[in-house]
Amino acid sequence: YDDHLQLGAKIVEFGGYLMPLQYQGITEEHLAVRQDCGVFDVSHMGEILVTGPETRKFIEYVFSGKIPQPMTMSYGFLLKEDGGIIDDLMIYYFHDQKILLVVNASNLDKDYQWISDHSQNYQVMVNNISDEISLLAVQGPNAESILRKIISEDITTLKMFDFHKFHFLDSELLISRSGYTGEDGFEIYGAGNLIVSLFHDLIAKGVTPCGLGARDTLRFEAAMPLYGDEISEDINPIEAGLKFGLDFSKDFIGKQALETIMETGIKRKLVALELTERGIARHGYEVEKDGKVIGFITTGYLVPGVNKAYALAYLNEGYWDLGTNVSVRIRKNLVNAIVRNKKFLNKKYKK
Repeated sequence: YDDHLQLGAKIVEFGGYLMPLQYQGITEEHLAVRQDCGVFDVSHMGEILVTGPETRKFIEYVFSGKIPQPMTMSYGFLLKEDGGIIDDLMIYYFHDQKILLVVNASNLDKDYQWISDHSQNYQVMVNNISDEISLLAVQGPNAESILRKIISEDITTLKMFDFHKFHFLDSELLISRSGYTGEDGFEIYGAGNLIVSLFHDLIAKGVTPCGLGARDTLRFEAAMPLYGDEISEDINPIEAGLKFGLDFSKDFIGKQALETIMETGIKRKLVALELTERGIARHGYEVEKDGKVIGFITTGYLVPGVNKAYALAYLNEGYWDLGTNVSVRIRKNLVNAIVRNKKFLNKKYKK
């Protein structure tokens, strides 16, 4: 916290934590990640460790996504029986008896209670280890070259969604090739004092400190969902366009409801919009067509470096076709927009 203040951070409350919103500015930090390298202190994220002889069996049931190979990651959801999204998360699969769940900070207590409640009939131990772990996200085209100067072992062996143990200052870090920006990068887990030392080292090597503001513009430009905006307990993965986070080859909570939804069809869908007039579509703004409200904005920005105003929005059935003209009500004015693809950005992952 003191380091963030010394770097000139504007601090805000988020998920029960005081966190940097920005340092030099959201645009500058956004472009640093796109063009060079930025570091985010994301120690607020929640970590829940599941261990025991029935760990894989249990996670297969409570986690919607595919169980990956050892020492790799997978994206998916904790779902209600009706298919609503309790949270989206990454799982780190060590082996059949050890899996780490990384969840959203604002949902940590809810997730931990839900997972614990469902674990009663399985031979597993569920531990919230969030207070033991700090986390940095190092993102951008130069992330690898900078970390190679700091980490003693060869991190170039990591491919996208791989993770492994590495060392820094003779102590152990868990590093995955992952992130939430659409750029190549790494997420680094370790003890608090070790992560602080690594943060200092990265800043000394010219890495740009980045706050929550740029984290949101970057994930939005990469069309990645944010809990509370694009996904919630009232939204299912099918209408959110996140079917890739579902593995229907196994049984999981919410599967039956989602199969029914796919058979009957969805009534709304997350689409991308591009404003064709001056304005920015903010969260909650209504989308209209021919005088009728047909949906709402989940996220919208004038994207740094692109200077185009994009948005994600849930629109009712019948308005999803690319090229459909709609209007966004920005305060008292209707601003024209067009339905477009979600590919605001060509992602730059290392395969």
